[in-house]
Amino acid sequence: MDTISRRNFIETATVAAAASVVGADATKQETAPKPANRIILLPKLPFAENSLAPIISAETIGFHYGKHHTGYVAALNAMLPGSKYAGMTLEEIIVASKADNAAPFFNNAAQIWNHTFYWDSLAPAGSGGKPSKALGEVLSKTFGSVENCARLLAESANKRFGCGWAWLLVRDNKLVIESTSNADTPLTEKGVTPLLCVDVWEHAYYLDYQNRRAAYTQAVTEKLLNWGKASFRYAKRSV
Repeated sequence: MDTISRRNFIETATVAAAASVVGADATKQETAPKPANRIILLPKLPFAENSLAPIISAETIGFHYGKHHTGYVAALNAMLPGSKYAGMTLEEIIVASKADNAAPFFNNAAQIWNHTFYWDSLAPAGSGGKPSKALGEVLSKTFGSVENCARLLAESANKRFGCGWAWLLVRDNKLVIESTSNADTPLTEKGVTPLLCVDVWEHAYYLDYQNRRAAYTQAVTEKLLNWGKASFRYAKRSV
């Protein structure tokens, strides 16, 4: 093969190889898989089912956690494949679906998060500890005392019409007590750090208290609040 022929052969082969790579890249781009679905897991309870009795019975925990909380997880995972929320974390799904007004996704995702936060707000009687010095001082300054804060949290829960949640929050670096309805959650708000919450959906208390919501909220806020966890959240909040 003479010099000119050899040069033409090399140039032709180089162009063909480059075209092959470009074609492969194009095919790769066209067939690139969508983000893989992220399975949303059901968090474990931070205590045994019978450890909150007699204030909250094992039967209530069995239905509340084993049926309701578990049901939200199953429903959300069934909807995720093929949706725009596939591959997102639970928190990302909540924020994005709220902005999209995608109620089925938001309701299930937010209820998963709210319930997990509720379980972490509780501790077997006597094991929840006391507020840290830093949190205790702010509680006393804001509400008069830790006990009065608990009373006002229960009062907020009792005043919530229908189903929802009562929250102890840090909002704009100040402690506040608020309630939300249905699946609404402070997670969608910027500058807000939830410290504790009380579930006032009827499935949280009806087996034990029937329609006596106030008896349930008083018992929970007086005896089961996890002040140690609230203190940790207060210390780790963004300021």
